[in-house]
Order: sequence, then C-alpha cells, then structure tokens
Amino acid sequence: MASVVVANAALGGAFERVFSLLYEAVTDVINKTRMYESILERLKDRLDLMRPLVAEMVLSNRERDLSEERTKRLIERMVKGEKRVRKYSQLSWWKYLMRFHYAKKLIQLEKDLSGFFKVELPAWNAMNVLESVKDIKDISQRLSRRLSLTRLNSVPSCVVPRLRTDFVIGLDVPLKELKKQLLAVEVSLLVLTAPGGCGKTTLVKMLGHDDDIKAGLQDGSSSYIPDGEMVKKIVKGCGGFPLALKVVGKSLFGKSAVTWHLRVAKWSHGFSILDTDIDSDLLECLQSSLEFKGHEMILRECFMDLGSFPEDQKIPVAALIDMWSELYELVEDGIHVIANLHEINTRNLANLVVTRQDAGLVGSYSNEDFVLQHDLFRELAIHQCSQEPIEQRKRLIVDISGNNIPKWWMEQRLQPINAQLLSISTENYCLPGFVEKMDKLKALIVTNYGFFPAELGNIQLLGSLPNLKRIRLQKVSIPSIFKTPPPLGDLEKISLFMCNIGQNFRDCSIEISNAWSNLMEIIIDYCNDLVEFPTWLCYTVSLKKLSITNCHKLSALPIEIRELTGLEVLNLRSCTNLSELPESVTSL
Repeated sequence: MASVVVANAALGGAFERVFSLLYEAVTDVINKTRMYESILERLKDRLDLMRPLVAEMVLSNRERDLSEERTKRLIERMVKGEKRVRKYSQLSWWKYLMRFHYAKKLIQLEKDLSGFFKVELPAWNAMNVLESVKDIKDISQRLSRRLSLTRLNSVPSCVVPRLRTDFVIGLDVPLKELKKQLLAVEVSLLVLTAPGGCGKTTLVKMLGHDDDIKAGLQDGSSSYIPDGEMVKKIVKGCGGFPLALKVVGKSLFGKSAVTWHLRVAKWSHGFSILDTDIDSDLLECLQSSLEFKGHEMILRECFMDLGSFPEDQKIPVAALIDMWSELYELVEDGIHVIANLHEINTRNLANLVVTRQDAGLVGSYSNEDFVLQHDLFRELAIHQCSQEPIEQRKRLIVDISGNNIPKWWMEQRLQPINAQLLSISTENYCLPGFVEKMDKLKALIVTNYGFFPAELGNIQLLGSLPNLKRIRLQKVSIPSIFKTPPPLGDLEKISLFMCNIGQNFRDCSIEISNAWSNLMEIIIDYCNDLVEFPTWLCYTVSLKKLSITNCHKLSALPIEIRELTGLEVLNLRSCTNLSELPESVTSL
C-alpha cells in the first residue's frame, strides 16, 4: 500500500503544478490580448472555481489511498491546454482559420474542466458523505451497545409520556407561543432550549397532549401522495428538467390533491411553467444563463430566435442561415452562423446536431444539420419576448388552432406592429392576407410538420413584397408558384426541401429570368418528383449556385446547362439515377 501512497503523492503534486501553469497561462493571455476574451474568460472562471477545491481533493485522496486514474487524464489534458493557450496568444489577427481551430480545442478543454464539476466533484462529495455516514454509524453502534447494557428489558415507545396536569403551573403563555411557532407553514423543525429545571420536558408533554396539535398531526397524515400517473404528468410539465422538478416539487409538497390537479390542468391549457409566481426561483435561475456581455449579445438574440420554431421539432441549420443572414447581416457562407450555434451549444442553451462526415471543416454544413432546443428553454425565450407590449416586440409568435384567433390580434389589427421576426403556427396552409402589406419582409420560411406535403395557397401575394430576398419551403406542394411565378425582382435565393414540385416546374410558361431577375441560388433537396431538369432554368443568367441533392428520380441534365455562364457552384449529390453529365458542362 505504501507504493500507492507515494505514487498518489507525486501525482497530487503534478496535478497542482499543472493546474497552476494552466491558470497562469490563461490569466497572462487575458492580460496581454483581448482576442478570444469570451472563451478565455470562461476558462478563467472555471479555474477560479476549481482552485480552492483542487488542493483539498488531492489531500483527501492521499489520506484515503485512492487511485487517481481520472486525475491523470485531466492532468494530460491540462498540459495540452496550457500549450494551446500559449500558442493561441501568439497567432496573428489575420490567421482566422487557425484561430478557429484553437478556439475549438479550448472549447473542448472547457468541457473537460466542466466534467470536473459534473463527475469528479460530485463523486468526491458523495465519498465524503459516505465516510461521514460510516463514522456516524460506527459511533451510533458503539453508543447502542453501551446503552443496551442498561436497557436489556426495555422496549422503546413513541407514545407521548403521561402528563400530570395538577402539577402544571405558569406554562400557559409559553405553550401558546410554542404552538404558534410550530404551526407556522414555513416551519418544519423547532428547537426548544432553556436552562435545566425551567420546564422544557413538561412543556413538550403539554404540547403532545394539546388538542390543536393532535388535529394538525391528523391533517402533515392526510396530505396528498400523488400516484404514478400524476408524477408522470408533473415530470412532463417540467420537461424532465431537474431544476424545474426541484422547484415545482417543493412548491407542491404537502399540498392537497386539488392543488396538484390544478397545476397539471393549467399546463394542459397552454400555461407555461414560467408563468406562475410560485416558480419565480426557476425563472430567475434560467434568466441568469442569458447574461451576455458586449459582442456576445448577438448570441442572446440568436437564442431568442430559436423560440420562434415549434417545440419538439428539428430546426434546420439552413433555415437559420437564411434567417440570420438577413436579421444580423451575417456572411452568406454560414461560418458566423455555425460559430454562433457552436457557442450556443457550448452554453447548453441548445443542441447542435451535425450529420456530415467532415464535421471538422471550418464553416461547413449540410442540409441535414439541425438544432434541438429543450422545451423549457423555448418557454424561456417566449416568456422573455412576451414581457414587452405587442407593438414593441422584436419577435411575434402566434399559435392559431383552427379559427381560434388570439384576442390581441383583433384588438391590434389596426395598430402597426414592428416585429423583425414573425412566427405563425397554424393548420391552414395558406398565406394570410396581411402578407401583401409586409413590404419590408426579407425572408420567408414555410415549414410543414405533417406527414405529407401540403399545397400552399395565396402564393401570388408574394408579388407585392419588393424586398423579399429568400424563400425556403419544406414539405410543401407548390405547382402554382411555377405556373404563374409572382414577380420578385429582389429574390436572391429559393430553397425547396422535400417539396412536391409538380409538372409546372418543368413546363414553366413564363420566363423566370424575367420574373426573378436577381435569382442567384437554387437549392433542391429530397424532391422526389424531380424527374427532368427544366430547360428554362438554364437561361437564368444571374444564377451562381445550383445544388440538387437526394433527388433519386433525376436521370439527366439538359445540354442547355452550358448557358449558365455565371454559375460558380454546381452541387450534384446522391442523385442515384443520374449516371452521367452532358459534355456541355465543360463550357461552364
């Protein structure tokens, strides 16, 4: 066992030294340069929290002769991290790709340090508790053996000892005060202290025989104990979020069955868990996760935008690129959007799911990449948006079930609403009439979450939108948009995902190049009824990017594709029936 102690002692010293080197490196870089301050500041915060715990943990592990295999792995990662921080600070400002590479490495280091709090620290605390419980148990057993010598024939009883009332004098006022404090709602434990001979035992006996106390005990016994079905409903209402379960469970503990059922009934009628005063602690804690500084404020805006998408649905990264490119003027190649999503993912405000093989390629993404947001964080975003008057909100989120129009909609319909983002969830696959008045609209995203494509009506209303630049349609049947294309002179990009294109796409009767004279990008993905590539598309001289993927019935490209003289990117992927390309592509 001595060899283990020596090894652990040496390892503990190494751990402390490496930790100090990493801390000094991070602090030094923060002081010398302001680049990447958000990542480095978070690393420093982690290290500041770990600092007082490291020495105590190392000492505790030595005393217990515990193996430190996990500590070895953390040491190795901290050594690499210290080197990366030093290299990080020596990069020139213009080496953006290298900076992005090292930033990802430091984010991984931050995750490793987070594991210290999620795994190592709880395990260490649990071990301390177990050790304490063991010591208490040993003391209790020794004490029990000692007491058993004098109580061999006694049987412990929980009955309140008999009280001889003919000897009780002058305790009426103390009893009244003690009852008042003990029956208070917020009191779960009361300690009674006084010098010897003052009547503590007698007072407690009187309390045990008091009628009001007995009635109260008969009532903390009739408190509602929920069944399994009720527990499932509460867990579902909390979204399985541990913090929410703790807060809600505390608020319902000891309450009547009516209170439990009322809470579940509110949730079933659309009330958010954050809408009640009783959950203010939960709201305050969640709001603290949205505290951003300086240039990071755009991350808060992006997080808030995620709440505009329906719950429990995948949010396509491609849709976010279209939306954020216009809202925040981010570059079209998506690199800033991807960087923001990685940062939001790192802060555990949403989950970025990357499906491509080349996930390490900077700024790369595919149409299959998506984001998932926890229901509770979506409710937080919606709750934050709802704190402002309707006409002043940046984001307007509307849920229309059948003909159930929100009351404020009718009240505010004559008032101008200046929202920069409008989200409408409805079962009516028809553009609302007021769309034609939205002359500042730049991006339109229509998503059908049903099983089959639905035909989109009122498509001609788009012709009155002079600033519309992007259209993204998902699982929509859109033959009419190509039969008589609405004039969209500023339209730059159209994306069709899992859409039914129809025969009109091939036999378009009006020159798209005239109706959409500024069209630069077309994305067609998973459109199963695309059999022939339309000839008219080859004469869209403004087109620079053309992507056709996962269209398995497409069998050939026309010779006229050579007319796309301005084309810069041609992406043809997973079109299994497309066996060859025409020789005319060499003219591109």
